[in-house]
Amino acid sequence: MRKIRDFPEGFILRLTHRVSSKGRGFRGVRLHRRELGFTLVELLVVLAVIGILVGLLLPAISAAREAARRSQCQNNQRQVGLAILNFESAHRVFPASGWTQRGPGNPYGTYMSWRTVILPQLEQTNVRNLYNMEQHWWEGTNLAVAGIPIPIYVCPSTPTQDPVLSAVAKSPRPALTLSLALARTDYEAIQGVQPNSINPAFYDATNRFSVMHRNSTNRHGSILDGTSNTIMVVEAAGRPSVYRRGVLRNSLRNDQGIGWIDSEGAFSLDGSNSDGSREGCRPENGCSVAINARNDNEPYSFHVGGMHALFADGHIAFVQESVALRVMAALCTRAAADDTTGWDND
Repeated sequence: MRKIRDFPEGFILRLTHRVSSKGRGFRGVRLHRRELGFTLVELLVVLAVIGILVGLLLPAISAAREAARRSQCQNNQRQVGLAILNFESAHRVFPASGWTQRGPGNPYGTYMSWRTVILPQLEQTNVRNLYNMEQHWWEGTNLAVAGIPIPIYVCPSTPTQDPVLSAVAKSPRPALTLSLALARTDYEAIQGVQPNSINPAFYDATNRFSVMHRNSTNRHGSILDGTSNTIMVVEAAGRPSVYRRGVLRNSLRNDQGIGWIDSEGAFSLDGSNSDGSREGCRPENGCSVAINARNDNEPYSFHVGGMHALFADGHIAFVQESVALRVMAALCTRAAADDTTGWDND
């Protein structure tokens, strides 16, 4: 007589106990065989569970990747800040946002960007040595230098942009047609505020500027509002492509911020309406949004909820999208004695 353990694997034994009315023993044993496998219902259940898990994991993975990109962007700006402070230590003045005349770091008075003069402080001496300071940035071999990517000037959260192979005339710069695309930048000096856009009763030509503006020669002593309360550099991501609230607008184009070498990319804060369709119309007329509504020469990033800003003491803060235009304007001026109440330094 064969025992239960003698049956080969793959068999399922189902023992049917039929106990007599007196509770004595087994009356019979039935053996059933079934092939191993999944039923259609089981397969559908497994697929549904996998789908749910994927749905839960993808947002988490996306958030983790953006957190890493945001951290890298912050580190980029920190390195830029150290380079600017080292430039100031060497020249006793902060770099200008752009030059049109002779100044510290620009002995020949050519049109040159602040990003060009701090290249040695960013360990980009080889690129700096290729640049001809005796010519404007768009002249001679400088255009070849303009095509060299500087990774530290690019935020990894910014979408891939179309290559910049042309530029409209912007006197004295002629219109440009390029064989080598300009290497771009996502960081720009904030020159200050536009008085008529913010508050013409308070801001004027004497108090509207930040640390780095056209042909400036500001020192630490020029920052009367405090270095930890004064923004020097903001994210201005995606230029010269034009974005409105994260949406690319191919029908629009910007003629500033066309590359890291561009000396005309710096701008002043205007403020815009909620969808970014208007700027500089003043808060009482609906232009009360400080950042991330439009990227054509306004503070803008592709981070969720705000953007990074570099302050004059070298620290980086994440400025929330909800920041009041009044507070942002106060942070973008160096000596206006304006009110930063409500500023949460993240």
